[in-house]
Amino acid sequence: MVYQSAPGARDLLPLDVAQKNWIEDRLYQVFHQWGYHRIITSTLERLDTLMAGGAINRSTVIQLQQGQEELGLRPEVTASIARTAATRKYFNRVTNPKRFYYSANVFVRSPKGDYGQQQEFYQAGVELLGAGGVAADAEILLLLADCLQALEFSLDQWVWVIGEAGLTQSLLSSFPAEYQKPIREAISSLDYIALQQLDLPEDLQQRAQLLFNLRGEPSQVFQKLTALDLTPEEQSKLENLKTLIDLLQESRPNQPPLPIIVDLSLIRTFDYYSGIVFEVASRQGTEVKILGQGGRYDQLVAVYHPQHESLPGIGFCLNIEALQQVLQGGDRLPTEIPASDCLVVPLTHRALGAAFTYAETLRSQTPSIRVQVNLLEWETQEAVKNYAKERRIHQIAWIDAQGNPQIESIS
Repeated sequence: MVYQSAPGARDLLPLDVAQKNWIEDRLYQVFHQWGYHRIITSTLERLDTLMAGGAINRSTVIQLQQGQEELGLRPEVTASIARTAATRKYFNRVTNPKRFYYSANVFVRSPKGDYGQQQEFYQAGVELLGAGGVAADAEILLLLADCLQALEFSLDQWVWVIGEAGLTQSLLSSFPAEYQKPIREAISSLDYIALQQLDLPEDLQQRAQLLFNLRGEPSQVFQKLTALDLTPEEQSKLENLKTLIDLLQESRPNQPPLPIIVDLSLIRTFDYYSGIVFEVASRQGTEVKILGQGGRYDQLVAVYHPQHESLPGIGFCLNIEALQQVLQGGDRLPTEIPASDCLVVPLTHRALGAAFTYAETLRSQTPSIRVQVNLLEWETQEAVKNYAKERRIHQIAWIDAQGNPQIESIS
């Protein structure tokens, strides 16, 4: 029998881990600078918890059975943080707003017929709870921009796609109930043919096509919206979106404008989004890759709260694998695993204890140092030096039985 990893699972080898750490370390630094604190939630959730927010399709969850309890591996982290915020007494003692960040693996079950497709992914992201309005929206988006800058993305290498879930849902509600779902599916999948084939009266077909094409430069999209007779609530959502985009640009004086596309046809698969929704995509050459996504979810916490008390929330996640793939093309990611700084070599069997003692002394003096003790019996000192060169170790400490070191630099 050949033992292999489970279908859809992935092993990360040392270089993969080094590159993942390079990305996460820079993201953590930005999260800390903005005052966010790390939270770790359970990988395993009750299935009804995952389904409660209306965000997750049951067929995408990798499920487990424990007695009569149906459990699932989390396919995203936002619902878990919302559940934690709603049910843990700790959060009642913490004033708003609450700022959290996370780095976690998530699991998405492959569709039928895609046996072996990747099912485990890594994400890093933030959640801002207890703050609504344009200011909180701007913080999250500017934080996201700082993350990309920390990863050394230039402004011509990525673009924001920003929508407004509440406004889009309201515009869709003007269609007869039986048409709302197929129109939404056609728009979200950018299927113009499917939209044209819907048996709609001419005026509704024109309105559906207008909604389909509400994407582009902000000023162009806002101009198209003047053709619609917006309700006061829809007009208010539109004005908030305009204010947000102006605020994002004003917050970066003397810098090039942020790359923003407004897309009111942007419909996330998660139903809990109630305000702005957004994606950030790389645009290197002709290839477009989604690096992250997020949005506002002001009613999600109430779903889990015992008294159904609401708490506004907004957040985003960045897809570590997607970032890693895009960054592979440059010279930013590590191309080798970190080398040890020193190889401690006992000259005799009696010197082994002294070698471990000397290595521990080096580690205690310099916590960041990498020191390894030679465990193999080499025929010659030249063989030890060749091993050190192969591992890119630039210093050898030869230790005699009395613990005396002789330091040799290896070039």
